[in-house]
Amino acid sequence: MTAKPLHLAWFLQGSSAQAWGEEWTGHIGANWMVPELFGDLARSLERACFDYVLIEDSSYIGESYGGSTAIYLENAIAVPRQDPAIIAALMTQQTSRIGIVPTFATYSHHPYLLARLIASLDQVSQGRIGWNAVTGSSDFAAMNYGLPGLPEHDARYDIADEYLAAVRALWGSWEPGAIINDTARGVFIDPAKVHHVNFAGKYYNTRGPLNAGPCPQGQPVIAQAGGSPRGREFAACHADTIVAHAKGIGGMKSYREDVRRHMVAHGRNPDDCKVLFMIAPILGETEELAQEHKRRRAAHAAAQIKQRLAFFGKLISVDFSGFDLDKPICDLEITTNGHQLNLEQFKRIAGRRTLRETMADYNATSLSVELVGTPGTVAARMGEVMEEVGGDGYLFSLNNVSRRTLAEIEDGLVPALQARGLARKAYSFAQFRENLLEF
Repeated sequence: MTAKPLHLAWFLQGSSAQAWGEEWTGHIGANWMVPELFGDLARSLERACFDYVLIEDSSYIGESYGGSTAIYLENAIAVPRQDPAIIAALMTQQTSRIGIVPTFATYSHHPYLLARLIASLDQVSQGRIGWNAVTGSSDFAAMNYGLPGLPEHDARYDIADEYLAAVRALWGSWEPGAIINDTARGVFIDPAKVHHVNFAGKYYNTRGPLNAGPCPQGQPVIAQAGGSPRGREFAACHADTIVAHAKGIGGMKSYREDVRRHMVAHGRNPDDCKVLFMIAPILGETEELAQEHKRRRAAHAAAQIKQRLAFFGKLISVDFSGFDLDKPICDLEITTNGHQLNLEQFKRIAGRRTLRETMADYNATSLSVELVGTPGTVAARMGEVMEEVGGDGYLFSLNNVSRRTLAEIEDGLVPALQARGLARKAYSFAQFRENLLEF
């Protein structure tokens, strides 16, 4: 039986300073402002024929830990952060096939502004832009935009449903073939194919039409990371690709089947949405070296419990500074209005273990499934796991991004995947959506 290729993508934390203090990161502390590393990353992953790079973002400095920004600033935890639109634009100009997916929250941009921004990026990339649509998870971020805080978790998705409807209506305000470029008649745009939107909703209003012109893809690719029941419903309704953090083969399979059921209920073909599971492979020339790399990564994590709690707390909007590190997590009252699935998984994995014990290895050496070994054994395992799960691929999420890390993936792991028929060797199409739907 011929192996089915995997869709591959990269989850890029939106700061080139993210790996500051790690090995093999060179002088990133001095040259983080000019994103040469991100350009190198995009070109490297394009040579490896990845589907896309997802640029993560947060528009605030963390202060979840101890009510202070100190630990985040001192350790470069998710700060500095440059505007993802700028990074995305630069990356599109250094590549020609790979998809670029910046993150924007539905509370930070009016639908017209977002639709215009994404349309412009899709144009300058010739149809290679996506949008990672997030509803937000931090009151601090909302306050930066003049809001008192974020609405309740599920209500954010109700608002986002309307937001997506407004944005799609604006993208649809230009019919196919609206630009006729007829110099003989002196007509550039056919007025009959450009329409007002007159969108009037409960939360948003926009007149339209979009003045940026049409998107080369018609509708840019929508990415989403819905994990909670309401989040999955939202992703199933809107997303073309879903990034998922589900623990273990059983959890991965269950998540994908659940999302696909929701898609069918929305009248969508579930094969039109690619679910990618987060991984952090650890590679070595031998199995022994790979295991040594794993031990070193785990030891590094164990030595940075507070920093890891600060990062995780920022992600799920929880202040861990006041909790007893040596008390079982199941005995602690931890709740959030942020990323609920992440917290639920964390509690489930912890069991009777303490915060200190759990954070020493939580996501340090694995995400959805642990992958440790040579390029060949890891590639084989990736194929075996995905065969059991049913599809569709993987999203690489590595904190220690460096040119060495990229070389391990581009020149080590991907050739091993290609040799097994598990990764494409060339792009078949010019536009992002077409390559995403190729298999």
